[in-house]
Amino acid sequence: MTLPSLRLKSNSDRRIKAGHLWVFSNEVDTAQTPLTAFEPGQEALLETASGKPLGLVCMSPTNLICARMHSRDVAHGLDKSLLVHRIQVALSLRERLFDKPFYRLVYGDADLLPGLVVDRFGDYLVVQIATPGMERVREAIVEALVQVLKPVGVLFKNDSGARKAEDLPSYVEAAFGDVPERVALEENGVRFEAPVWTGQKTGWFYDHRMNRARLAPYVAGKRVLDLYSYIGGWGVQAAAMGASEVMCVDSSAPALDLVEHNASLNGVAEKMAVVEGDVMDALRELKLAGEKFDVVIADPPAFIKKRKDVRNGEAAYRRLNEQAMRLLNKDGILVSASCSMHLAEESLREILLASSRHLDRHLVITERGFQGPDHPLHPAIPETGYIKSLFCRVLPA
Repeated sequence: MTLPSLRLKSNSDRRIKAGHLWVFSNEVDTAQTPLTAFEPGQEALLETASGKPLGLVCMSPTNLICARMHSRDVAHGLDKSLLVHRIQVALSLRERLFDKPFYRLVYGDADLLPGLVVDRFGDYLVVQIATPGMERVREAIVEALVQVLKPVGVLFKNDSGARKAEDLPSYVEAAFGDVPERVALEENGVRFEAPVWTGQKTGWFYDHRMNRARLAPYVAGKRVLDLYSYIGGWGVQAAAMGASEVMCVDSSAPALDLVEHNASLNGVAEKMAVVEGDVMDALRELKLAGEKFDVVIADPPAFIKKRKDVRNGEAAYRRLNEQAMRLLNKDGILVSASCSMHLAEESLREILLASSRHLDRHLVITERGFQGPDHPLHPAIPETGYIKSLFCRVLPA
């Protein structure tokens, strides 16, 4: 099949040659290859200004990122064969790293499958598609996953905000077999059930796995506060690691019901308390009540979704971390995390320093955490590295 060409302007191929996979609309020679000639999701041959092939891309012609590369070999288009190969390569890394089948199996650009995320929960797979190119081959994605992993069920959890930006419909549906409302998983030896149909993202956040494992020496015998707890990824693990008491705060009643359920799965229900409500309101109420904790975990949703939100988002991180520090005992530990791609670790460090100095506290960072190796960083695409986690000891000045 002959593919249409997408021609770059002169010198606009340097970033692609250096390893990047995205093509921006202002890099395209629209006189030679107008973007209006492409359909969303259409596969195209990316060329230099002189017509030399660079690889194959899928189009998002109305977006700033107007194309994403999935193959530098022009003989291998985005079909079931390529998907099977990419999934097998991705699987080989995860099986080397983890002894049980609970992990992010496919992580978009880093696994050379831009716009595709697959989380594995044993015999069940949850798939998120964020681009028209992957949407176009969604049936082939399912066929490839079934061939490689032989799952009992595959769920499309296609309700993310990224789809709206690509004018893709929002839907959640079983793509293969039967998928229950909740699926089982294990992380760091702790058991959970995740609400894959109705929960956040794919139902679980594997990205903080290694950072949660770091909790053990900090929480043993301690009183812990878990903010934005969701279904207890941090809090239940803290209890299972020996915390004396854990309080989980979240605005979602169904999520807190699952905190209690997951605590019961691990025999630590008697250690858990849950508070439903806005986290900042809860922090103020806890302060007024004179509550104190040995460890506070602050892992909020992304306060900075776009670059224009940076100033307001940094202010929100400052308010959260400062209020969290107010609830710490004299020799306390603050675990401050961020999933905002647009917040650099250096900025988070500066926020923590400013917050501690405003409260006349001495803060040192004992550990720095990143996302787990099932979320590998593509070195040419810094956006694939988004998780920050800083373990801080906070002392009186």
